[in-house]
Amino acid sequence: MTVFLVGAGPGDPGLLTLRGAEVLRRADVVVYDRLAHPSLVDLAPADAERIYVGKAPGKVELRQEDINALLVERGLAGRTVVRLKGGDPFVFGRGGEEAEALIAAGVAFEVVPGITSAIAGPAYAGIPVTHRGVSTHVTIVTGHEDPAKGATDVDWDALARAGGTLVILMGAGHIADIASRLIDGGRAAGTPVAAVRWATRTDQRTIRATLGTIADLGVESPSVIVVGEVAALDMSWFDSRPLFGRRVVVTRAREQASELRARLEDLGAGVIELPSIALEPVPFEVPSLSGFTWLVFTSANGVIAFFDEGIQPQGLDARALAGVKVAAIGPGTASALAMRGVRADLIPDRFVAESLVEAFPAPGSKGDRVLIARASEARDVLPEGLISKGYDVDVLSVYRTVVAVPDPADVEILRSGGVDCLTFTSSSTVRNFCTLVGKLPEPQPLAICIGPVTADTARSLGIRVDAVATEHTIDGLVDALIAHLSD
Repeated sequence: MTVFLVGAGPGDPGLLTLRGAEVLRRADVVVYDRLAHPSLVDLAPADAERIYVGKAPGKVELRQEDINALLVERGLAGRTVVRLKGGDPFVFGRGGEEAEALIAAGVAFEVVPGITSAIAGPAYAGIPVTHRGVSTHVTIVTGHEDPAKGATDVDWDALARAGGTLVILMGAGHIADIASRLIDGGRAAGTPVAAVRWATRTDQRTIRATLGTIADLGVESPSVIVVGEVAALDMSWFDSRPLFGRRVVVTRAREQASELRARLEDLGAGVIELPSIALEPVPFEVPSLSGFTWLVFTSANGVIAFFDEGIQPQGLDARALAGVKVAAIGPGTASALAMRGVRADLIPDRFVAESLVEAFPAPGSKGDRVLIARASEARDVLPEGLISKGYDVDVLSVYRTVVAVPDPADVEILRSGGVDCLTFTSSSTVRNFCTLVGKLPEPQPLAICIGPVTADTARSLGIRVDAVATEHTIDGLVDALIAHLSD
């Protein structure tokens, strides 16, 4: 039995430590607060117990004493417990109190430090907390002491005299009083101040002011407040990315969404996964390939299913493809083949079925056979086109797409007009999206499609299409999105 007190970092899920990710992946129980990014909780096994204990100004799900008791109870039950806390557990995270409770109960525990918002928040706003010639030291202080104490441990007069950089956590609700105390203690009213709200997240916002003006600018929680000359520095990088602050809906199946999501998040976008389709395997047996001239794949999913999920009575390895040419509808499909040691002999210039038909050479005089591995509900353009060219065509369904069940909260964000752009990567994502969401909000968010077939489906269902990727790939989709959103 072990309880892990894990620092989740300040918000950006990429700042979780390797050790934190490791223990989350084997957790039986995850106890988390409101500052832990939801994607980090998803690292835990699907059957792990998830318990939300978040605190917000004026609202507490569980008192700290109850959280301590919960950790002890689950720990004594022999379960692997992860207490996931924003920032670092031992930097104003009350991790020390939780550790004391575990020690008293004889429960083994481990502290997994996290990146504190006191350092990461200013860094993501382009503010170094120390800088040569400007500040040689930094002091971290809470702006929200325990009200039960009846007195303060913070000597604001001394902090005012100390100079250097002052980083205040949990001080948004008391910023007027804090600024006044620092000025009374000797800090100049013109001292630069920066307040970074939701630091390291895609909705990060920075207010820049002085001690004399910050109280009038509406600083909200949760904010990291930086006081000192470094707060006047602006080495912006995080919020200068081309898609910063934009909310983009990804409608791909969750199994497919990771690449697109990663690309968009690297560019600064906030991504809402609203999968309109899910992939399901279908039972199939890989036939003998010796009688086929061509093996054709119309998606990376088809490649994965064919090589990894089919019943292969005699085994499927490179020898089974001897003498068989392989065609891929696009570079993504070709990449999936390459990962399995297979090089595509044919990739069309445009990554749609019509272009693949055009690119196919004429069959031999005796009539060549083609095996198409695809989704069960795919269009018949490809098999019909190859038959018309003189090929004998067999179609092998290797997977199917079904309507997914997205998070209702994400659907509500869309319906309330809280997104900037919709992305569609196939006709099935468009059809199922319309079934799930119904009428889009007005004005409609931008809609960008991966190719012309997908765009035609969207238009037929009443969606205004604002752009179609020039190259019908994920890279092309992202390029089109940047062109329309990065203004």
